[in-house]
Parts: sequence; C-alpha cells; structure tokens
Amino acid sequence: MNTLQKIEHENMKKLAEGKRLDSFSQGDTIRVNVRIIEGDSERVQAFEGVVIAIKNAGQRSAFTVRKISHGEGVERVFPLYSPRVESIELVRKGTVRRAKLYYLRGLTGKAARIVEKKDVVKDEVSKAASAS
Repeated sequence: MNTLQKIEHENMKKLAEGKRLDSFSQGDTIRVNVRIIEGDSERVQAFEGVVIAIKNAGQRSAFTVRKISHGEGVERVFPLYSPRVESIELVRKGTVRRAKLYYLRGLTGKAARIVEKKDVVKDEVSKAASAS
C-alpha cells in the first residue's frame, strides 16, 4: 500500500466507525437510514429498495438503490462513507447474474422481482439482529 492508500483506508475506518453497515451486493434489498436536514431540524429517513449498482472506489464508493414509490420508479445514489448515511440494514438477499441491474428500469410488476436466496437470508438476518 502506498501512502495515499493508507490515508484513505484510515479515513474509511473513521467514517464507518459506530455505524451499522451490513455487507450487501447487487440484487439485495436493503434499508438505508439517511440523516435529512430541513432548516434547523434534523431527522432520519429510511429508504428501502433493491441495490442495482455498486461502485467500489475506495473512499468514493457508492451504491444505487431503486424502489417503486406510488407507481413511479425512484433511484438514489448513496456514497458509502458519507456522514449523512446513518446505517445500512440488509432486509433480504437476492440472486442475480449481473453486476449492474439497470434492466430493472424497464420492467414492472412481477417481471421486476428478484429471486430470494432462502438459506442465506435467515442466517444473515438473524446474525445481524443478534449483533445489534
């Protein structure tokens, strides 16, 4: 590791400290709790959806989450190490064969479903629940 990578790795550890960041991959359904600032008040808002893309770029890593809200598709890109991201909770694991799931944008209803990994989900969700 060169000096720049060491500094970036230390910053990533510091930013992830004290947060619940479950490991996830493409196709998983996750709940992201984000801190929203409105004027003087601050609140935490949950955004739950399917991970359609992950960008692994060290401290600049990000992931895209898609959900259907009132019949409209909504996508949000979250920086993984942002101070605004409170926690990332794994809801269910999904089985996919692609790295980027952009094809879900053109699908609706049952066609947009992702097959669940049955055996892994119960184990990981129970471990995550017991760890908190």
